[in-house]
Amino acid sequence: MPDAPLPAVPAAPVAPDVAAPPAAVAASSPSALPPKLQIDNLFMSYTDRRGKTVQAVEDVSLSLANKPGTGELAVFLGPSGCGKSTILKAVAGLLPVDSGSVLLDGQPVQGTGRDRGMVFQSYTSFAWRTVQANVEYGLELQGLPKAERSKRSLELINQVGLKDFAQAYPKQLSGGMKQRVAIARTLANQPKVILMDEPFGALDPQTRWGMQTLILDVLRKQDNTVLFVTHDVAEAVYLADVIFILSHRPAKVLRRIDVPYFQSRDIAVKQSAEFKRVENEILDQLHTLHVQGNIRVGL
Repeated sequence: MPDAPLPAVPAAPVAPDVAAPPAAVAASSPSALPPKLQIDNLFMSYTDRRGKTVQAVEDVSLSLANKPGTGELAVFLGPSGCGKSTILKAVAGLLPVDSGSVLLDGQPVQGTGRDRGMVFQSYTSFAWRTVQANVEYGLELQGLPKAERSKRSLELINQVGLKDFAQAYPKQLSGGMKQRVAIARTLANQPKVILMDEPFGALDPQTRWGMQTLILDVLRKQDNTVLFVTHDVAEAVYLADVIFILSHRPAKVLRRIDVPYFQSRDIAVKQSAEFKRVENEILDQLHTLHVQGNIRVGL
C-alpha cells in the first residue's frame, strides 16, 4: 500500500545567485546511477581438444545504462561461433575470464548468483516436474513458503500464456511452450539481468515470431535488463534497444547501434519502412566491417 502523502511544506527561499550543491544535483540525476552492466577490456580463452589455446573474446568493452522502470534489451549480433555465448556465460559467472572485469550495479561478478538468470537454446525443464513445479524450482531452493511460491509461479505462467498447462509435464508441451516455461522459471527468481542465449533458435518461424512478441510483452512488465544473443538481423532489430555487432572469433565489439523507438512492436512493424531502413543499415555495417558467416535475415 503506498504511503500517505505528507503535508505540503513551504519551500525555503533560495537566493537567485546560489547554485544547488553538486552532490545534490548528482544524487537526483539518473546518470548518477552506476551502469546496470559494465564490461571492461574482457579477454577470454579456452583449451581445445588438441591442447591448443584458443582466444574466444578479445578486449570487449561495453556498458548498459541503469534505467529504472523500463530496463533495456541489448542484443549481441554476430555469426555463429564468434564468442557471443562466451561473453554471456562470463556475465552469468559460468566461465572464468583471463583478464578484464564484469560489473553488475558497480559490483564485480564473482561466480553465479540469483541476480542473473539464463535462458538457453536447449530445453532445460525437469521432465518429472509439472510446469508449475518447474517454475517454482528456484523459489523452493530459496525456501519461500508454498503459498508465496504458488502465487508468484501462477502469475508468471499466466503471463507467458500457459494458464491451462500449469499441471502438464514437459513431454506434453511443444518447443515454444517449453521455452515459455524456461522464461517463467527465470523471471520467478526476479533477476537483475536476464541472459538469453539464442532461446528461439530451434523454433519454426511462426512460433519464433510469437515468442519474440512474448519477450517484449513480458520482460518490459518485469523491468528487466536483458542480454540477448542472435545471428538473426530481423530478430535483433525487433527486440533490441541497442545492438552490439560482434566480429568473427575472437569476439570484438565492432559497432554499437541504438535502435529507434517504434510506436508499435507487433509483427506488422517488420514490414514498415523504418524497420527495413534499420535492417539495411545493419546489413551495410556487416558488409563494411567484413562480418561474414551465417548471419540470418528475414525472420
